Amino acid sequence: MSSVVVVGSQWGDEGKGKIVDLLTKYADIIVRFQGGNNAGHTLVVDGKTFIFHLIPSGILYGDKTCMIGNGVVIDPKVLIDEISHLKERGLSVSAERFKISYNAHLIMPYHRAIDKAREEKKAKGKKIGTTGRGIGPCYEDKIVRCGIKVGDLLDPDLFREKLKENVDAKNFILTKQFGAQPVDYDNILRKYEGYIDILSKYVDNCSYLIDVALKEGKNVLFEGAQGTQLDIDHGTYPFVTSSNTVAGGACTGAGVGPTNIDKVIGVVKAYTTRVGGGPFPTELFDDIGDVLQERGAEFGATTGRRRRCGWLDAVVLKDAVRLNGVNSIALTKLDVLSGIDPLKICVEYEGKDRRWAYMPGSIREVGCLRPVYSEIGGWSEDISAVDDFASLPLRCREYIKRIEDISNAPIEIISVGPAREQTILLKNPFST
Repeated sequence: MSSVVVVGSQWGDEGKGKIVDLLTKYADIIVRFQGGNNAGHTLVVDGKTFIFHLIPSGILYGDKTCMIGNGVVIDPKVLIDEISHLKERGLSVSAERFKISYNAHLIMPYHRAIDKAREEKKAKGKKIGTTGRGIGPCYEDKIVRCGIKVGDLLDPDLFREKLKENVDAKNFILTKQFGAQPVDYDNILRKYEGYIDILSKYVDNCSYLIDVALKEGKNVLFEGAQGTQLDIDHGTYPFVTSSNTVAGGACTGAGVGPTNIDKVIGVVKAYTTRVGGGPFPTELFDDIGDVLQERGAEFGATTGRRRRCGWLDAVVLKDAVRLNGVNSIALTKLDVLSGIDPLKICVEYEGKDRRWAYMPGSIREVGCLRPVYSEIGGWSEDISAVDDFASLPLRCREYIKRIEDISNAPIEIISVGPAREQTILLKNPFST
């Protein structure tokens, strides 16, 4: 058996969806372990585009089991819509193939209301860039122990009791602190009671099922959302998400012990992007930044927001390798760099009083950083149809080697386009 964790190594949007889809071929079970529907994976399979927000993309394979772990926060309406959409496209989402942890927390309407009201109240320049989907407030309730779990839906009396307490508390915050409209208890109750009939058949103990699968010698793939620099503990706080996006989150977010993790694959975009607010040392405001944005179709799969673009940041990459224990890299969107010469890689930062080989802990310091670049020659050839490493242009291979040398991690997967077949696989990802 083998278990592999896939994580984002930058600020998210690295192309994890495609990599997870590729690795699913070798897996038996695919588990999403953190985040909510603020994340999105876009896949192109046989010319058809699929966008996932909660369900692991492995559902596209008919013989795989997909799970949403306890570390995920779930908006039941979004999940039900996603299930319905997949069924409309002829895909099976049966209770045998899809499981939801009963310990996952539910996003409620008051979470979304508070999320939006809080962001609107922030001054310009201090806005986090939240998607407004209630992710942060839901995790907030989880930590202060007043959250509502998926399993609570199966106990109608407990659900009503917890809902009433939360509605009363949250309406006080909405009306008194933010001057916003209150939410209605009866309306929420009706909607969520309707969700129970649809979702109850999927609810199970995912931690136990994963353990059984590993003992049976099956391959398990753990799928993260967002990226390392958006981790609540290790990212550019407070411009982060509300969960642990690093590989260790797979253990707590799926209910597996760390000794059961065999490999961590870090997904790295060949350049760097970021959505929302927060510092971004290598961000480009010139024509090259526009080229990266346009060629890379850099718009958020969830929000449609234009992504900020910049050169590859190797400081961020080295942080990701260290924090996640990355022992293999999947390099994505390499084709976007064709025709750009020279290319630049940020190897360290120039701060106010010193140089930095890692991201500083002070967000004010991070905001003042200047990238120190190393240049490397670019290539002009179109590589989108290349299907083996040796056929890549020499300078392209040199760029790949430079990334390996800087990160001290081997690149074993190379993506040269959005389609499933536009991938160069150098090693079986489940071999350790």
